Amino acid sequence: MAHRQRPIPVEEEIDSGVATLVPDPDRPRSWTLEVDGTPQSHVDLDDPEYLDFEYVRRLGHVVDLIAPRGRPLRVLHLGGGGLTLARYVAATRPRSAQQVVEIDAALVDLVRRRLPLDRGARIRIRVGDARAVLARAPEDTFDLVVADVYAAGRQPAHLTSAEFHAAAARTLRPGGYYAANLADGAPLSFARAQVATLRTVLPEVCLIADPAVLRGRRFGNLVLVAGRTPPPVAELTRRAAGDPFPGRVVYGEELTRFASGAAPVTDATARPSPPPPEGVFG
Repeated sequence: MAHRQRPIPVEEEIDSGVATLVPDPDRPRSWTLEVDGTPQSHVDLDDPEYLDFEYVRRLGHVVDLIAPRGRPLRVLHLGGGGLTLARYVAATRPRSAQQVVEIDAALVDLVRRRLPLDRGARIRIRVGDARAVLARAPEDTFDLVVADVYAAGRQPAHLTSAEFHAAAARTLRPGGYYAANLADGAPLSFARAQVATLRTVLPEVCLIADPAVLRGRRFGNLVLVAGRTPPPVAELTRRAAGDPFPGRVVYGEELTRFASGAAPVTDATARPSPPPPEGVFG
């Protein structure tokens, strides 16, 4: 019996470093995109509804719950990577109109060649700085704005301020939501400050994370969801609890206690997110 040859990793120089596509040994035609050794995306070309990374799965819950099932959405993705979430939106909500902003032109070219999008997916990719593109975006346009921008494993400072969040809020339709992927560890100072900052712009905020991350026991991802109206907290709570790595949703008074003492961040005080500890992705 002939054995199918296993794919081998693909490594290419990109504008921001070295990108590596690592084949998933358990899922044919699935790849993990790494940049300088840091995992960025997992893409299953045969099943775009499969979300491997826990924080992306939580963003997928947001996509599922902010509008009736199947209704097309207008989505702005700040940060592209392997376009995992954009593929998910296209698969679960056909006819959705999506725009992706990615600063690394060589990475965009690699993804287009090696991880091609399905025909018919209405996904437009723009090369540029996320905040600069956001500043030019029209008002009241998007049902969802997703911020997931990292450079060398850190969220850039200019994408953490109240001014940045106000620019994102300006582009939301009535009833729209903003979601952001954060990475932090004990004492969670960055995450607390981001909650305080976001609340100055969009009053209804919840946070989704692994309980161990919330307790400061490990470095990891936290997803913020914010809008002018309450996010679907009850259903997000149910879904997060049922994930392979169960998460908790923090909202209301509990979130107020979480962010207690944290000062909102402005352009003048903004700093990048903390660097991931050595070996955290090993």
